[in-house]
Amino acid sequence: MSLLGLDIGITGCKAVAFSPEGDMLAQAYREYRLYQPQPGWMELDPAEVWASVTDVIRQVTAGIPGDPVQALSISTHGESVVPVDAQGQPIYDFITAIDTRAGEQARWWDEQLGKERIFHITGMPLHPMYTVNKLMWLRQNDLTIYTAAFRFLCMQDFFFHQLGLPPTMDRTLATRTMAFDVSRLDWSEEILELAQLDVGRMSRVLPSGSVIGEIPPSVVKELGLAPGAVAVTGGHDQPSGALGCGAIAEGIAMDSTGTVECVAVASPRLVLAAELMESNLPIAPHTAPGMYLVLGYSSTGGALLRWYRDNFARAERQEAEEADRDVYDLILQQATPGPSPVLILPHFVGSGTPWMDANSKGAILGLDLSTSKGQIIKAILDSVSYEVKLSVDAMEAAGIAVRELRAFGGGAKSPLWLQTKADIFGKPVLAMDVTEAPCLGVAILAGVATGVFSSVEEGVAQMVRVERTYEPDMALHERYMERARVFAQVYPTLAELNHQL
Repeated sequence: MSLLGLDIGITGCKAVAFSPEGDMLAQAYREYRLYQPQPGWMELDPAEVWASVTDVIRQVTAGIPGDPVQALSISTHGESVVPVDAQGQPIYDFITAIDTRAGEQARWWDEQLGKERIFHITGMPLHPMYTVNKLMWLRQNDLTIYTAAFRFLCMQDFFFHQLGLPPTMDRTLATRTMAFDVSRLDWSEEILELAQLDVGRMSRVLPSGSVIGEIPPSVVKELGLAPGAVAVTGGHDQPSGALGCGAIAEGIAMDSTGTVECVAVASPRLVLAAELMESNLPIAPHTAPGMYLVLGYSSTGGALLRWYRDNFARAERQEAEEADRDVYDLILQQATPGPSPVLILPHFVGSGTPWMDANSKGAILGLDLSTSKGQIIKAILDSVSYEVKLSVDAMEAAGIAVRELRAFGGGAKSPLWLQTKADIFGKPVLAMDVTEAPCLGVAILAGVATGVFSSVEEGVAQMVRVERTYEPDMALHERYMERARVFAQVYPTLAELNHQL
């Protein structure tokens, strides 16, 4: 038998089948189109998403005829929402997480309730991206669609609905709506009343790892699942990834380096501290029972290295193609050792935490005629890590312990980048042997829900493996901290000027 983990992102979806021992048996990925009907609007076609999801499931199940999938669970990005009619049919496209149309609604919340009250109810720093703002926008700008909607579905509950099961989301995803009470672990009556949203139009919420039910036989046959296969609640992508790399105990952090660099730290306590709110760091239930997760990120993580590759690494790209090598290996081998004298403000698509400034711009500082390519390459690695460390520092100031980081994603393939992170953070960085940690995390949940494992801890012990540990060089750490103190002044100094560009 096997366990299937799905990960539905904003631009594509992936399915991975795992054995109970944590071995990847088969995987498939498919992209779908992101539509931009107006500036700032970013939408997904529900039919295209569902076609891609069913396609990757079928590809995986076809590749493991001897290991039928007995249970599946799902990791999804947050905030995105689609209205469906009484027959369950979508009547609008998904308004996605990165859609920016709801700025007016976020400002309304600040005036009506205030960011402090919102944070203490929901654990979320006030921001336009959350689902409740998108629904308020829809009511104010397309009342016909809003009125016709029988229910509003986020990506996880949409998936279960499409499987023929009751639309259900887990707590980690519900928090991303900004309408969920993080202390009571239920929909917030206060938020929904002010938003004029009927709780009956929202999906039911269950803990991560809850069995929703058996998938209907017709769907089982269509997708190639085992008879009697069950669906299990999963999680928001970051808590799912944290589970998939074993970041389920106090002080253990997930470090995900893809397009975005994200750090999420496990905590046994719900800490609604001012330091988190002021640094725009959300705290929400973890996919691991009884735990919470604090989240920080840089919007331009690995994307910054890709920008360099596309614009300044033509020779390396040609050499990589001719020699059948990874172009990033060729780029990074040119990086100078130690802290770079160059600093980069990595706000090439605006900033993540702690600033959350969508209008910030990138900058390169410290250039002179002796500046080399290697210094700029190293500055990319250094500066993204400096940016994320600002969020980690705020977590620690709020009493959230951070002892070690567990790394996965494209950036985790680079020993140089992982050693740089260890030296900058002054903490061990562990490289995980599975890059698809969100899929592995929800597969563990599927295993616990169906009795394959007695607990999440047993599932992690059985399925999660560390490939290598990078210990910090504390002498280098002190040198990096001198540069980090300068880096911390860059955004506040440039913010006003950047907003004029």
